Amino acid sequence: MPSQLPSYACDFPLPSLAGVMMLQLLEKVIELENWTEGKGLIVRGAKNNFCSGSDLNAVKGLANPEDGMALCMFMQNTLTRFMRLPLISVALVQGWALGGGAEFTTACDFRLMTPEGKIRFVHKEMGIIPSWGGTTRLVEIIGSRQALKVLSGALKLDSKNALNIGMVEEVLQSSDEAKSLEEAQEWLRQFIQGPPEVIRALKKSVSSGRELYLEEALQNERDLLGTVWGGPANLEAIAKKGKFNK
Repeated sequence: MPSQLPSYACDFPLPSLAGVMMLQLLEKVIELENWTEGKGLIVRGAKNNFCSGSDLNAVKGLANPEDGMALCMFMQNTLTRFMRLPLISVALVQGWALGGGAEFTTACDFRLMTPEGKIRFVHKEMGIIPSWGGTTRLVEIIGSRQALKVLSGALKLDSKNALNIGMVEEVLQSSDEAKSLEEAQEWLRQFIQGPPEVIRALKKSVSSGRELYLEEALQNERDLLGTVWGGPANLEAIAKKGKFNK
């Protein structure tokens, strides 16, 4: 990867997850799985919009339940693999994040919005439910009561409302595409300072605590500790006798 803060932009006038782009998304995830030096990732859309979800023209060709289930399984797998990346990820919501785009934001570790950003789970109005893992992750992020309101009301979450319910960590100062990206990079930088092996182990440990049963999570913590205990960063910290910046 060319940068510690890569940013993937969907090069569409109004980004949508058409069939080809879904395959491209999986290819990007596989590429990131093999990026062994990475620590952080910012996901954003093109032309100041995050993502408008599925391409409705493509969805029209998937009218039967079998095709819908196949699409569901594909995107669940892709976004779960994305969520499990040993990278600290931030969704930079510039403009609209609709439907599947809203679900995508929940697969990121953190969400930042510009003042003009909006998130909306429009699935109810399409006669479906979020099925790319968005419901499960949304409940984890904002709790079951708020999630039920957001989904059953198909609420339009502007930056103020999203911040109030805990959907996003922060509302950025600028709505300008380039300036808001700089703000997001600066926000993320505080969490990825340190050796890649430590940051990646921390992310893996948190992910296991989220997904695995307690005993499995504890075993995974032990296994991951073994990958960094006695390593260069650990030994350097010991040599400094625990003098940390406060």
